[in-house]
Amino acid sequence: MQLFVNLAVKDLDRSKEFFTALGFAFFGMADDMASVMINDGAQVMLLTEPLFAGYAARELADPAKTTEAILVIGLENPAQVDELTEKAVAAGATPLGPPRQDDFRYQRAFADLDGHHWEALCLAQPAG
Repeated sequence: MQLFVNLAVKDLDRSKEFFTALGFAFFGMADDMASVMINDGAQVMLLTEPLFAGYAARELADPAKTTEAILVIGLENPAQVDELTEKAVAAGATPLGPPRQDDFRYQRAFADLDGHHWEALCLAQPAG
């Protein structure tokens, strides 16, 4: 099974530059869409707003004003969480709150160039 998450973007070229700066590769690009490869089972499809609207049954959300979804990328360790978040901020993302840490997780949040909410997350293995 695979997961394809579709996101509306205002400027596809700018969004491709952003995700490239985070270290992601692309699969299948066209003038109005590009597919960010998260891993073998998950892709984030970046679609221009007009293309996305053609698939949507309802009005498009404005991710700069509302939360439509929280996209979480699971990583192996806290250093990777910090690295991905720092790359995102350096590429123009906005940090969302302080890091969160407890006995089971370490995570940091940011909004991408269009305002979509992302979390970089490392889960700790429970003792036992």
